[in-house]
Amino acid sequence: MVELRFDGQVAVITGAGGGLGKEYALLFASRGAAVVVNDLGGSFKGEGSDKRAADLVVDEIIKAGGKAVANYDSVEDGEKIIKTAIDHFGRVDILVNNAGILRDRSFLKTEELDWDLVQKVHVKGAYKTTRAAWEYMRKQNYGRIIMTSSGSGIYGNFGQANYSAAKLALVGLSNTLAQEGKSKNIHCNTIVPIAGSRMTQGILPPDLMDNARPDLVAPVVAWLCHESCPENGAIIEAAAGWVGRYRWERTRGVTLRKRTDEGLSPEKVRDSWDEISDFRGSLHPESNQEAAGLIGEIVQNLIENTTPATPKSINPDDPVATALNWDPEGVEYEYTTKDVILYALAIGASIEDSNALDVLYEGGENFAPLPTFGILAAQETLSSSGALTGSLPGIEFDLSKVLHGEQYLEVLKPLRGEAVLTSKLKITDLLDKKSGALIVCDVETRDESDELVMRNQFNIFVVGAGNFGGKRQSDKIVPTVEPPKRKPDAVVEYKTFSNQAALYRLCGDRNPLHIDPAFAAMGGFEKPILHGLCSYGISARSILKRYANSDPRKFKAMKARFAGPVVPGQTLVTEMWRDGNRVHFATKVAETGKYALTGGYLDLHNIEELVPAPSSIDLVSDIVFAEMQKRIGDNPQLATKANAVLQWNILKNGKVAKHWTLDMKSKPAAIYPNLPKNGLKPGATLSTDDEVTIEIATGKLNPQKAFMQGKLKVQGNIMLTQKLQSLLKAETAKL
Repeated sequence: MVELRFDGQVAVITGAGGGLGKEYALLFASRGAAVVVNDLGGSFKGEGSDKRAADLVVDEIIKAGGKAVANYDSVEDGEKIIKTAIDHFGRVDILVNNAGILRDRSFLKTEELDWDLVQKVHVKGAYKTTRAAWEYMRKQNYGRIIMTSSGSGIYGNFGQANYSAAKLALVGLSNTLAQEGKSKNIHCNTIVPIAGSRMTQGILPPDLMDNARPDLVAPVVAWLCHESCPENGAIIEAAAGWVGRYRWERTRGVTLRKRTDEGLSPEKVRDSWDEISDFRGSLHPESNQEAAGLIGEIVQNLIENTTPATPKSINPDDPVATALNWDPEGVEYEYTTKDVILYALAIGASIEDSNALDVLYEGGENFAPLPTFGILAAQETLSSSGALTGSLPGIEFDLSKVLHGEQYLEVLKPLRGEAVLTSKLKITDLLDKKSGALIVCDVETRDESDELVMRNQFNIFVVGAGNFGGKRQSDKIVPTVEPPKRKPDAVVEYKTFSNQAALYRLCGDRNPLHIDPAFAAMGGFEKPILHGLCSYGISARSILKRYANSDPRKFKAMKARFAGPVVPGQTLVTEMWRDGNRVHFATKVAETGKYALTGGYLDLHNIEELVPAPSSIDLVSDIVFAEMQKRIGDNPQLATKANAVLQWNILKNGKVAKHWTLDMKSKPAAIYPNLPKNGLKPGATLSTDDEVTIEIATGKLNPQKAFMQGKLKVQGNIMLTQKLQSLLKAETAKL
């Protein structure tokens, strides 16, 4: 297990003289951080002061071989606390806002002084200290901040109106800072701890006091503060070794009027209250924009319904009821390794890819289908039902007018190289978009053991089939999400080939729109176009390669809107924005500048690495690794003695510019630019600036000194770095 380290980093812990704060300070110090132990030394009611609390913790850290300094200021003077970190250690990387007081009284008996003191320590104190650290974190393009909330803030608690208000205020502060700091690599999360301390003495029952030890919360805070932790804006509860996560939830709600010229009465609200309060199929908005998006759609629907179009049924019967009540049988889809390989080739996989054997050779050690291959099984169900051939119960339409509107894929269980899957289709909604009809198709797919392996949602748009008097919006559609308003974090280009649509057709979608010029012309296209799902698969490959080392197991879910056509031979440019475990993306056609996929995101499981930087970047330090390559080529025994896998991140302007892998375990040993291949896990990861790498390699900078100065950061087994001595032995003339 790779140990999480904080070497070269500086952590500021407020209220660290005892309880949770003390455990945070001890843990960070034991993992290599220099710690500022802040504590005013007052009572839990905020009265008095005493330097001994902070001094005792500092003494304990120093005796254990760590680095720490005491600070005795109130958090209301947060700038003084941060100044202590800068004066002694030159930076601040981590801030844990832990200081707090209690002045419990029922609301009727709460005096203004009781209210103000609690707000000043919890809310103003967190503001003042965080505000002072913010500029330093922005300049260094890195920071990790923790706010401390409470179950009292989330649920309320009798006699704690002042404390509850302050603790929930910190959640709002944390959520906003998470958004404002994201572009500068500053993460802010909230911890909701339950731990025995002087503040909970007499409140928690004895058994809970004994088991809810502060040292069982500290590791959770340490993980949230580690540079490899992707969380930002999370609310995490921890107690007695149990860890959980909060998220906002709201019911789907009910629109209580049908037109903008209708009013609303209290009686109408009363009569609908059970439905309004029904949490079945609830929603979980992740942002203010997402929460408000549904309201915007509802208002737009009301506006459009105020002047209804003349109903024109697609079918003499009720097409909506007929489609929604349809219950077709499940459809089997049996595939072999040949189908898996054909699909991989159709979306651009190549024998030149680093993971070629994983997707193109059935004998490969890690052979598995690309995650988007799973769409084919669901698509077989649509083809059999008539959704892709021009006919559904209650609906008849011209196949040349069918367009794929949006696609959602969620993989619940990785696919095997060969299998028999059964997919069941449900028409979830049928919308009247005036210019056409939108058919919302949900498909669940199960394996031979009847275990659910994936869900798909196809939004099929039929041009010219609208104006049948149906509704325009649906809350059953998995929404697209617009990317952050900043430059993409990564961009990948892929040039399609002229026969790509012809090849992709062999995977199952035989729509003539993608091969027959005459049929394409009937649909309004100058040439046959590439399948939207082909572009979808290409984008998925690009994202997995950039953010997940092409590991299909890390694929969780993907959504995108098909915004424009692609002609085979054109170049697809996939723009990506990483946000925790979600990668937003949009894919455009380089030749036209128009977007083919928009509103896209790909959710990943447990991202462990930052963006693999393009290996084509030329850096000064490249010569160091070229020399190491030569040395292990001339003397393989150097690698045998090392017998380790190391990853070296080269930084430029504070950001990862290139990854190098030193694989001295494999036969033969290899040193190459990029992350470790074939699922290898580095025993240690080194990070240095480009120029610093040269200084270390030429002997101008001692590695131990570089480590102490924070110029060389090491994660994992630091002892493995000693095995580099023979490869890095200075030969200045050669460098």
